[in-house]
Amino acid sequence: MKNKDKLRTCIWDMMEARKISNPEKPCHGRIPDFKGSKEAAGMLRSTEEWKKAEVVFSSPDTAQIKVREYALLDGKKLIMASPNLERGYILLDPLKVQGSEKAASSKEGAFKFGTNIQRFPGVDLVVEGSVAVDMSGGRLGKGKSYGDTEIVHLFHEKVIKEDTPIATTVHEIQIVDSVPVEAHDQKINMIATPERVLRIF
Repeated sequence: MKNKDKLRTCIWDMMEARKISNPEKPCHGRIPDFKGSKEAAGMLRSTEEWKKAEVVFSSPDTAQIKVREYALLDGKKLIMASPNLERGYILLDPLKVQGSEKAASSKEGAFKFGTNIQRFPGVDLVVEGSVAVDMSGGRLGKGKSYGDTEIVHLFHEKVIKEDTPIATTVHEIQIVDSVPVEAHDQKINMIATPERVLRIF
């Protein structure tokens, strides 16, 4: 746990020092809202995994707001986890938000335009926010285990499988040599940065 906290603090400090994170939202204690998040979402959008996906699941983090907007613009059903999972999961239908995709992709807009999920549809692509990731699929969140809980829940509901793409969008600086891993940690298999897409096998 101490090693995880040390790595989080290192990434947060570095992103703030290099002005990579949004200065309006200090990144300590958060999934960093990084400069280039729009471009990273665009890189993910260009992949075959994205193009094939009919239903996209996304964390509610600000850094993934363009992922959510692009999903709706591309006619995909969007499932968003509510912040801190306090209100479960929200389903957004692209047909019902036409013309309001940008507003609907925000946390507030998701509640306004979406409906709480009673029964999960199959999910074709999962996108989580991250503080740090590594090339073996290790992912470090902000320390509350919400991302891990979301992924476990999707497996429990049998709406994702072992080969379902589980992606994250991050800045290049957030890719590290090794993320400390515990038994409950869930792995990712795709990383999209503003410059490239990395697949983990």
